[in-house]
Amino acid sequence: MDKVKVLERYLPPEAAPLIGRWIDYFKCEFKISRNRGTKFGDYRAPYDGKGHRISVNFDLNPYAFLVTTVHEFAHLHTWNEHKQKAKPHGSEWKANFKKMMQPFFEKDVFPPDIKQAITNYLNNPAASSCSDLTLFRSLRKYDPVKESVHTVEKLPIKSLFKLKDGRVFRKEEKLRKRYKCVEVSSRRVYLFSPVAEVELLEG
Repeated sequence: MDKVKVLERYLPPEAAPLIGRWIDYFKCEFKISRNRGTKFGDYRAPYDGKGHRISVNFDLNPYAFLVTTVHEFAHLHTWNEHKQKAKPHGSEWKANFKKMMQPFFEKDVFPPDIKQAITNYLNNPAASSCSDLTLFRSLRKYDPVKESVHTVEKLPIKSLFKLKDGRVFRKEEKLRKRYKCVEVSSRRVYLFSPVAEVELLEG
């Protein structure tokens, strides 16, 4: 099947032809991956006879899929220019991400709130990693509604929640950017991202 037709299943349709051209131009192996709870996408530099490899989770909404795809292609482009000399989300990567996002801004692919969140992210030097919560939250608004899924930040303090692997935690106070949570069975303390998706247990 034509790669653009496949990409149209996951991306806003008007974005698919350009991503298809990038895959060819950069000679990149592009894989649509299963869900990985810890990350949306991944870039791997050429190694041991293999070329550039990008994978993006299959279950992202079209806007999140596109932002993640551009994010990973910006890593690829930065590697081509600087190899290992550039920081993963440093100024070189940020400049490439901004440049590679521009065609999609010009096509008006994104809703205004996501476009604004991306712009703010790119104009804020302090947001040096991909964990910008404002952008993450604006993308998540376009996910299908999942009745049993909540984010840690929305749960009441002392409430119990469960992960996909079955482990049960109790939410405690916020420490800087993350929430302290105690695993009920082991009493070990873990720090959770505010936007981690969990299942609330009714107490």
